[in-house]
Amino acid sequence: MPEPHPAAEHGADRMRTVLTGLALGESPRWHDGRLWLCDWGAQELITVGSDGRADVAAVVPSFPFCIDWLPEPDGRLLVVAGGDRRLLRREADGTLAPYADLRPLSDRPWNEVAVDGRGNAYVNGIGFDLMSGEAPAPGLLALVTPDGAVRRVADDLAFPNGMAVTPDGSTLIVAESYASRLTAFTIAPDGGLTDRRTWAEVAGSAPDGICLDAEGSVWFADVPGRCCVRVREGGEVLRRIELDRGCFSCALGGPDGRTLFLTAARWPPPQGVRTGRLLAVEVDVPGHLH
Repeated sequence: MPEPHPAAEHGADRMRTVLTGLALGESPRWHDGRLWLCDWGAQELITVGSDGRADVAAVVPSFPFCIDWLPEPDGRLLVVAGGDRRLLRREADGTLAPYADLRPLSDRPWNEVAVDGRGNAYVNGIGFDLMSGEAPAPGLLALVTPDGAVRRVADDLAFPNGMAVTPDGSTLIVAESYASRLTAFTIAPDGGLTDRRTWAEVAGSAPDGICLDAEGSVWFADVPGRCCVRVREGGEVLRRIELDRGCFSCALGGPDGRTLFLTAARWPPPQGVRTGRLLAVEVDVPGHLH
């Protein structure tokens, strides 16, 4: 179980440590006044309140696993059980129920999920089993519609990773870690993806988790670069936050949306040592609170 960290600021960016003792934190989301994150190594879905207290909301026996919510009035949490090749739904009693079977599209582990305002869930698979040492292969994007139907909507992605849907529901942005770029798609009326284009080249970086701010810029986490970077469409770098370990993912939240939460850990992970942390730094441009 991660431990709340005594409030302390450090570094030029006035970063504070919120939690220590994570195995490998990923997929942070700000929702309903709390930060949610997935500890892949511990297989725990964790929530963190404004007081820094961490609670385990669910145990998800999968590696990897990622989360997002269906829009209201449904509002239930979707969980990608990547190792099981399934999309799950968290019920009112906290149990995880089957939502969609992803195995017919790919038998390799699935990764991130992003849900749009109509309830369409976009799930990506990297196309190979990284942890077992398989050679890289092209990844894909699947669409799960609100009725549970599953179909492939994009191919030939170079390690698809973090994803975000623009607030107007018109565009899906995907980080391609092995191509050093952010790729955008226009979301069609039926949920399909069209007009594939490069949203930003980020040469020398391996973009991982991402989040959008209110000005339409993207923050992306970078594990080998040990940083989190804000970029404008077209690739202009607006801010860079340096860390002392790999940055895996990021999310904007807090009461005013101006807290950038970062999950970070040593990579490769030292044997038997939990180096994962949840960090926070205040930024000028907020995210979109929900």
